[in-house]
Formats: sequence, C-alpha cells, structure tokens
Amino acid sequence: MTPDLGAPVSSVKGVGGARAAALARLGVRTLGDLLRCYPRDYEDRRDKRRIGDLSPGVRAVVRATVVSETGGGPRFSRRGRKGGPPLRLLVRDDTGILELVFFHAFYPATALKRGEEYIFYGEATQGARCLRMVHPDFSRADEADGLDLLPVYPLTAGLRQSDLRKWIRGLLALTDAMEESLPADTIAENKLCGIGYALRNIHCPADAVRLREAKYRLVFEELLVLQAGLLLLKNANGRAGLGIAFKGARDGADTARFTEGLPFKLTAAQRRTLGEIESDMESDRVMNRLVQGDVGSGKTVIAAAAMYKAVKSGRQAVIMAPTETLAKQHLEEFEKLFLPHGVRVGFLSGAVKGADRRLLLEKTASNEIDILIGTHALIQPDVVYGNLGLVVTDEQHRFGVRQRVGLSKKGRDPDILVMTATPIPRTLAFILYGDMDISVMDERPPGRRPVVTRAADAGGRKAAYRLVREELAVGHQAYVVAPLIEDSDERALRSATGLYAELSADFHGYAVALIHGRMRQAEKDAVMGAFYAGETALLVSTVLIEVGVNVPNATVMLIENAERFGLAQLHQLRGRVGRGPAQSYCVLITENASAEAAERARVMVSTDDGFAIAEKDLALRGPGEFFGLRQHGIPQLRIANLAKHVKVLKAVKAEAERLLADDPPLTAKKNAALRAAIDALFTSAADIGI
Repeated sequence: MTPDLGAPVSSVKGVGGARAAALARLGVRTLGDLLRCYPRDYEDRRDKRRIGDLSPGVRAVVRATVVSETGGGPRFSRRGRKGGPPLRLLVRDDTGILELVFFHAFYPATALKRGEEYIFYGEATQGARCLRMVHPDFSRADEADGLDLLPVYPLTAGLRQSDLRKWIRGLLALTDAMEESLPADTIAENKLCGIGYALRNIHCPADAVRLREAKYRLVFEELLVLQAGLLLLKNANGRAGLGIAFKGARDGADTARFTEGLPFKLTAAQRRTLGEIESDMESDRVMNRLVQGDVGSGKTVIAAAAMYKAVKSGRQAVIMAPTETLAKQHLEEFEKLFLPHGVRVGFLSGAVKGADRRLLLEKTASNEIDILIGTHALIQPDVVYGNLGLVVTDEQHRFGVRQRVGLSKKGRDPDILVMTATPIPRTLAFILYGDMDISVMDERPPGRRPVVTRAADAGGRKAAYRLVREELAVGHQAYVVAPLIEDSDERALRSATGLYAELSADFHGYAVALIHGRMRQAEKDAVMGAFYAGETALLVSTVLIEVGVNVPNATVMLIENAERFGLAQLHQLRGRVGRGPAQSYCVLITENASAEAAERARVMVSTDDGFAIAEKDLALRGPGEFFGLRQHGIPQLRIANLAKHVKVLKAVKAEAERLLADDPPLTAKKNAALRAAIDALFTSAADIGI
C-alpha cells in the first residue's frame, strides 16, 4: 500500500504543536516534506580509536565506560541551571582515561550511568591531567546505530539534531512502498538509483559510495522537475497560432524609422538584439524574451523600439518598472523619443489617484493611450487595456513570475519582453529563465569610459573624500552609500543618517541630500528628482539607489563598509556612475575585511565585466543568496546547488527536452508522477498556464 506522504507531520510520534510549528519554519509540513528534509552536512565518524590512540585536535569515535564524576558533590545538583558547574566525567577503555565536560547539561547528567559503556564522538583537546572531549555526542553502546556518516540537518529554534534524526529514521520504512517519481526510461537512461534507495541513503548512508549515488539521483530529480516545469511554461507561451503576428517593414511597422531618428547609432549588440525581438514579434508565436544587458548597455532604447513597432501595428504597449522614480525616468525619456512619431504616452503609479486615475484608465481602455508606463499599479484589477500587444518589465530581478504573468494576462497573449541590468551567470540563466529566449547585450555604447575602481581601508577615507571634493568643484555630482540607515549599537558600521550629518558639515557650500527606504515615496521622489536636476551635489544613500535614475553628471560612487555588500550589489552601485562622457570613479572603503571581502574588492578593481563578476559572485556566495533567487518566483532548491552542479544541469536539460519532445504536455501515464511533482513545485502552475 502506498504510504500517505501528505499526512501532517504532527502524525509523527513526538511532534506536538510547538515542534510542528518549528518544522513549518523549515518548510516541513507533511511526512513527504520530512523525508525531503535533506541533511546539510554529515559527521564523518569513520575514525574509530582507542583512548590511548587519541591526540589533541583529532575528532574521533571512542567506545568507553563511565568510571566516575571528577567534580565531586551531589550527582544531579543544579546540572540544568544556567551558570551552574559543568558536569565532568571520567571514562576509560583498556588503553587509557578520557575526561568528558558538559556545560548546563541536565540530560547528560541523568543519561550517563557509572559502569555502563557508551559510544562518544567529539574532538579531543588537552586537559590538565589527561585528554578531554567537550560536549561529545553519545549513545549507549548497545543502541548505537552503526552509521559512519551521521546526517546533520538544518535547524531552527525548538528543534534538536537528535529529534530530526529519530523522526526521519522512523519514516524510512515507508520508502519501500513509495511510488517512483521519475519515468522508468529516465532512470535507466541516466543510470539513476530508485527513489527509495536514494532517500534511505541520503539520510542513513551505509558508505560514501551509496551517499554519492543517492545525492546524484535527488539532485538530478530536483533539477529535472524545475527545468521541465520551466520548459512547459515556455512551450505554453509559445504555442503556434496563439501569438500576435506584428506588422513588418512592408506594412509600415519598421523600427528603422524609429532608430534612424535617434541622436546616436546603435551598437552591434543593440542591432543584434533588436533583430531577434523583431523576428519574434513578426512570428505568430508569443514572444517571451529576456534581454540581459550590463549597466549602461542601452537596453531601454531597444525596448522603446519594440514598443514603437507594437504601436505602429495598431497595438498598445506597457512597461512596468520596480520603482516610481525609475518609471518616471522612463516617462521622461519616452516622451522625448516618441513625440516626433505621434505616439501617445501615459503614466500610472500608486500616486495617481482620483479623477486623474479615472481619466487615465478610461483612455487606456479606449485605446487613446498607446504606451502606458508605470509600477505595480499596472496590474491592478481595475486597469483594463483596449488592445494590449506588448508587455515590457524592467529590472526583472525585482519582480516575480506571478507579477510578470499577471501583467501579460491583461491582454490576449501579448508578446513579453523582460529586461535586466543584473548580469546573470550563464550557468544560472537557463534555469532562472528556462521559460524564455535570451538576448545578451555585452557591448558598451561609444563614448562611455570604464569606471576607475579603487579599494581602500579606513585610512584611505580622507583621500576618497578629497576625490569627491575635486569632482564637485568642477561641477560634477557624487554618491556616498552606507549599509545602514541609522547608527547601531550592535554593529560598528557607517550609517546613511550619520554620514549625512557628517558630510553636510564637511562639504559646506554644497547641497547634500539623504535618501533611504524608510522615507515616504513622495520624499524619495523629491530627493531623486533634485539630484537628477542637478540641484543636489552629493547624495547620501543606502542601497536604495542600486536601481535608480540615470544621472550622467554623477562621476563618483563612494561605498562605505564595502565588505557588507555582495559583488552583484557592488557592481550595480558602480553602474550609477560612468553614464556620461567624463571620467568616473568608484571607491570601496572596507573595514575589518574578511578574506572573502578582500577577494570581492580585488574582483571589482580588476574587471568591469558584469558577467564575469556575476559568475564570481555565484561562486563566492552560492545561489541561495545570489540577488535573492526567490524574487524570481523560482522555487527554493532543497539539495541541488546551481553553482556546483553544472554538469548535472546539462544532463538534466537534455533529459527534459527529450521528455517534452516525446510528450509535450507531460500527460502520458508514465510521466504522471513527474507532472504531479511539477505542479506541486510550481504552486502557481494553474495560473501560469502550464
């Protein structure tokens, strides 16, 4: 009989309300979730020694008998109280004596019995009279599990390793009757072990070989479910006959008319990307394209050209930006670009209210507005589009899949164009955007100079401020970025408010402004507007300006406590300068730098290639932190590591493509379990349309 893995975790003996709540914080709510709560590491207990063979610094397993308590006094006195005396025991085998030390240890004081034999695991250190182990793990010799590789699980408040080990081990018997979750031909073709074998050996591996087999199977499965789901989404969005076949040059929708009117020539990368977009738009399938372009590569004008094509084909276009400030900048730029072509532009954000909002919505619904620019307000239920044909989202890493899809549902299968200035490692892009075609703009527009980047410690701050003063003196502007909004007693870091007070006094005669995330939107817009207009010389900020307005006159980016930022953030911040013809500078001031922070600074100084920086950032921080993968709407990975499992990714992609070529909707009986896993992983699958 197939076990009910959907049963609540509270059905496990010993899991009450408090522990169930703690498990829920780990994403564990059912028996199936508990079985899929994989170890984050393993304790290697293969080194088994006699006490006489131990030496300081060695972590090993010893089998010994408790002979006495060394501290004297009542056996169970106050052992559980904080601040009480530690429990000290002597244990022996036939080669020597070992001292054990436990702090605040009520359980060891009651569990360890004189004259009985136990298995102890820990690191030996030198004591006053003999070697000792502090807080070793232990179990009765007759109850030892015999595992040489003991699982170490992720924990949260209210859970112990021993609890998770016991509960999961108790469920492993269910794996014998589990249905296979992958098609038989997938298992055979890729030489994978079965699901029961994999789960038993990921939690209780008999040896390193079985652990490796189990881990490969589970990593492969997790990535296959993810990749196949994204390919299903891509296929659903691109079904022939469902898309809009936009007009071409012969029908008066030639983007050349738009680009020839620009005050500059497109780069080769821009021309290539626009060609790919036009080809997609003129086809009868739904375009679903991501444009990756490093900071300053000229993505916005390519989006404008695509929107021009949509409008000249009789359709509406919409562009969604993550902040009102960025949306307003798009409005200003697009009004200039489209005015000569008679294209009508509108703007919608949460700040547009009352009669103005009602009039705007009426014009949008009646096709009196050709292009609507705005924020998340664009996807509100009362926003109706008359004839939406093209959806553009800017700075995609700030939106999730649902928001992108929500906007696309405002029209009948509109084309989708997504832009991001956050370079994504090539090893990661096809997973994050497996449902999209990708264009890469890897060329800097002519006239843009590379930003000179320097790294300094606290002693270099005066020289950095001297550089800022020199640039302000010739009429340029500068940013100073801090990791905190306000000073903190707990963290000795520079704060934006503290720096604002300090620099307002030091840079007397220059307009200094402050911006951070706790300010009201209207305040932030006013501050950014003044800086954009050149009314403010020096802007003190948190990472709020990581994605901000384009200020070509800003030539210095000074980042305090640079060790607190990841490479991707540092690169984005640096991209705020170097947007005009003047030489620009980025200064990283680092205090109490770790080896990793020093490596980040070295990378920033040595290259301005956003894609190389992204690859390094992924390697240093791992995918879990890489600009917040969950913002993409991509489900959390439990065992796969996108930075480490590149070879597995390639095999997985080939297998996913084979499966979908044979059974495009994955509805065949042999693929039922895989399809169910996809639907479970993508909780919004029904809304997305796969």
